[in-house]
Amino acid sequence: MQQGEIELQDFGPDHIEGAVELSRQENWPHRPQDWQMALQLSSGAVALDDQGRVAGTMLVTPYGADCAMINMVIVDRNARGKGLGRRLMEQAFALAGDRPLRLVATADGMPLYQKLGFVPSGTILQHQGRVATLRAPGGVETASTGDLPEIKALDRDAYGADREALIDVLAERGQFAVIRRNGAIEAYAAIRPFGRGEVIGPVIAGSADAAQVLIGFFAASRPAAFLRVDTDSRTGIAGWLAEIGLAHVGGGVAMDRPPKKGAEQARPKVYALANQALG
Repeated sequence: MQQGEIELQDFGPDHIEGAVELSRQENWPHRPQDWQMALQLSSGAVALDDQGRVAGTMLVTPYGADCAMINMVIVDRNARGKGLGRRLMEQAFALAGDRPLRLVATADGMPLYQKLGFVPSGTILQHQGRVATLRAPGGVETASTGDLPEIKALDRDAYGADREALIDVLAERGQFAVIRRNGAIEAYAAIRPFGRGEVIGPVIAGSADAAQVLIGFFAASRPAAFLRVDTDSRTGIAGWLAEIGLAHVGGGVAMDRPPKKGAEQARPKVYALANQALG
């Protein structure tokens, strides 16, 4: 396959089947529905070979004007080493405009991202497995549609960007739980179908204890279910996740472009991502 034979096009619904095949090549668990959700929130590009097959993918998920996540960057193994990854990333930069950029890098993608000016900012740990039987924790309640504005405000404070569109899509596809104090929401978590089972995230809380309570709330209602949580290594909950049956199975490196200025992370903070692609 020659570089000149590969054409970049806007990523559309008709490309999802080919994208699923590419993600399976990488042993990623994404179902067509997971790609559809990502595309619902994003714009992107696909690389098509001379027979019209998807040979590469890239999505850009904007969070208001605050930042954008670059995600689902995959190049077919037969098309690597020809500059296609760089072409896809250049298209991502064009789609993102002036927004600061974030992504979670695989080991294969790290060298290219570093050449393009991305700087590591953390380590993301993927935990998954069949959850142990747990006692349901107290102090947590299922959120209602009326709670979404407060959830969105809390999320923005913690994440540092406007993820209202993400929260709305999570509300369509999943469920929220919240912890209240004096009538106000001080922590929240979401769960939705994903991959082999369900993913818990985002989890926004003021402490590791509160984050564990929220995760435990969902896990207790799903004994032996297959669950996934993507967490930053600095949150301190990885050991507890392993104890409840969610083993550490991999992850990636969080990267930013340009580098963050070193400001302290807002409180509350992010204890689990929506998933590695969406941050």
